[in-house]
Parts: sequence; structure tokens; C-alpha cells
Amino acid sequence: MTILTASTTNEASVRPVLRLGLLGVGNVGQGVIDVLTRNGGEIERRAGQAIRVVAASRRNVAALKALADAGVRTTDDPGAVVRDPEVDVVVELIGGTTLAKQLVLEAISLGKHVVTANKALLAEHGTEIFAAAQKAGVIVAFEAAVAGGIPIIKALREGLTANHIQWVAGIINGTTNFILSEMRDKGLDFDTVLKEAQRLGYAEADPTFDIEGVDAAHKLALISAIAFGVPVQFHKAHVQGITGLASEDIRYAEQLGYRIKLLGITKRVANGIELRVHPTLVPTKRLIANVEGAMNAVVVHGDAVGTTLYYGKGAGGEATASAVIADVVDVARATGNAAAQRVPALAFQPDAMSDAPILPVQQVVSCYYLRLRVSDKAGVLADLTSLLAKQGISIDAMLQREAQDVGGASTAQTDLIILTHEVEEGLLEKALADIQNLASVLAPVVRIRKEELA
Repeated sequence: MTILTASTTNEASVRPVLRLGLLGVGNVGQGVIDVLTRNGGEIERRAGQAIRVVAASRRNVAALKALADAGVRTTDDPGAVVRDPEVDVVVELIGGTTLAKQLVLEAISLGKHVVTANKALLAEHGTEIFAAAQKAGVIVAFEAAVAGGIPIIKALREGLTANHIQWVAGIINGTTNFILSEMRDKGLDFDTVLKEAQRLGYAEADPTFDIEGVDAAHKLALISAIAFGVPVQFHKAHVQGITGLASEDIRYAEQLGYRIKLLGITKRVANGIELRVHPTLVPTKRLIANVEGAMNAVVVHGDAVGTTLYYGKGAGGEATASAVIADVVDVARATGNAAAQRVPALAFQPDAMSDAPILPVQQVVSCYYLRLRVSDKAGVLADLTSLLAKQGISIDAMLQREAQDVGGASTAQTDLIILTHEVEEGLLEKALADIQNLASVLAPVVRIRKEELA
């Protein structure tokens, strides 16, 4: 088995070698090995030096026999890889936030560059890790931590550096996008589609991080920091998953010209930064509304470039490995530069970071989809519109379904769907509290945010 390839030119004998230590050789780690094996010559031509895996760790070290046979030092102790004097770059692929944090900080303290695909680690401990890396003069690269193979970090950090970024909105979790696509296409309920997603391998046995929006929020916290030059502040994000979505809301949204997507949204507004993950109605005419299955997409709006879209696989062994190796190549290119000449981890110079506050969700301004189960009788609509008007909330569109006779009910019932114009969330909550107390409102009001992304 060939693990790494030599250059296709005679210059290989005089080029330096960048030596990698892999922490974790699972799906992504094996993808790194496979891509380096297949494309090593091409990668070396771009990097200016050979890139070789010299050490690797995995809990089941017996599974690394092929690597060991090829001369790679293998172990079940990731710390041994970090401390290996022949390792220049530690590639952290074990996940989690406890051992991974310890290993990454140890690598930094030893003066080694780090490449990681661990969004949870950086979302929760990025401030500490980036500060340690800056002090040590080493690089922490993390393109693979957000949207898999889509180079969104590089686009924000480098390609759009001339822009005043105004907002970013993304489908950055493939599991939830697959579930929502299936619910819309097949008219199935959430629980049924989740089981199918687990059977197909799109969802984990414990899918909580995905379906509750936590995974997307980890990624969004990193995107927001790079877009706006603020610290990574995952703990301040508003996070809402898709477990409460009903198939009828997906159907009603479609009838109104919208699709529901779990979006991560971060915006720069006059009084701070919005940082939120939640189900969102998006007009069907927007490209991002038509991203289906387990694919990811991120829309960025900058003042100079306008709106740009980045689309592709958000997960998978080789897709994520593509981003890992791109980071390794960046490290190879930057190793001869002084630390001050490198692209900053969060795009902005460390001493020029902004202290703009992350807004509480009650201060966020958005449009809303409201679904109310109400008694089908005179005066109900007037009561509802009066309570909305009391908080200054105007109606953009309305859809009333045909009345239904419900067994045992004294009056017929109907679903009333209201789309509002923009309103501050705190005001909407006051209006909904009053609406919920009406005797004619027969069930909890369903509320989903709506974004035009124009």
C-alpha cells in the first residue's frame, strides 16, 4: 500500500518535507491518507514541499496495520504523536472538547502547527486556543470545521477581505437538511424521517447535536467571528432545532411560496451582531431554498461584491479531507513567513478585534410565520389583528384553511396562517402571550422566523 507519493519532478529530492501526525484515523483521517496518496504529486507542486504522514494514532491500533507496514509510526496514544519530535503539524481528528483541547494546547506549547476539523472545540475554547497559538507563533487552521469541503472559511478570511460583510446565512448541517427535504418531498412527519436518516447513515444513533441545532451553532460561531472580527461566542447564540416542526407547516410554507430550512444566520446591525440558528422560511426563488438532501450552502452578502453562494458537501471522508489538506498546504506555504505576515486565524489582526455585542434574541428584528388553530366564528380575526396592531405588528399575508368539524368540539376549527412584516422579537412575544389567552385560540401558536435573504 502506497501511503504517500513523491513529486512528479526531479525537484523533490531538494524540497523540504512537511511531516504530519494524525490524531484519529477514522473516516476523515483515512480520507486524508487516500487523497494524499492519490494526489500527492499535484499537492506537492502547489505546496512547494512534500507532505507526508509520519505518525498516527487510533484507539484500535490494530486497524492501522497498513500504515505501520508502510513505515508510519502508529500508536493508541495520541499524546505520543503530539510529542513525536519528527511531527511538524498535528492534525486533530478525534473530536470532542476535553482530550482534544489538551492535545491541541500541548501541540501549540511544543511549537507545532495544528490543523483541526473540530468545530465544537473551537466554538467552545477557540479564544483560549487562538491566543495560545498567537503567543507561540504557530498556526491553527480549521477550514474543515465548517461546511466540510466548502472553502467558506478561506472565502471569508481572504477572498472577501475587501468587503464590509453585512450578513451570512447558511445550511451548515446536512442531517437536518436531509430531514427537511424528505419531509417536504414525501409529506412525512419528523420522527419517521429521522429513523430513515439514521438507517441511511445521515443521522447518528444519538442525533441530538444535529437536530437541536447545536452542530450548526458551533459552525456559525466561527463564521460570525471571521465575518465581523469578533471573538468566538458560541455560548451567546440563540439555538433552536427542528424537532418541533410539523409536516403541515412545511406544506403551508410551500403554498405561500417558501421552504423551511434550518439556517445559521449572523448579521451586523446598528446595535450589535445577531447570532442565531433556527428553522427559517426562505422564498423558493432563492438558490439556497433549493439546496436539497445532505448538501450544505452558505450565502454571504458584502457591500462590494454583493451576494455570493458557496455550495457543496458538508461532510464525508474525502470532502472533509479536502479541506484538511488545503489547511496543511497553507501551513506549508506560510512556514517561511514571520507570524505577523500570516493570515490571522479569525481574519482580523488580534489587536483589532471588535467588541460589538451579540444581541439577545428578543432584540432581533425579523419577519414571522404564525400558525394558529382557532374557532371558526365571527370576530376571531378582528381580535387577532387588534392584538398584533397593539404591538405595532403589521400583516404581510394571510392564509385560512377550510374549516373542520372536530369530534366533540362545539364549533368548527380552522388553521389560520399569518405572515408578518418585520418586528422585534420581544414585541412579537408580548403579542403572542395576549393571543394565546384568547378563548378562540385552541392550541399553542406556532412561530417560525422568515428571511427574504435579498
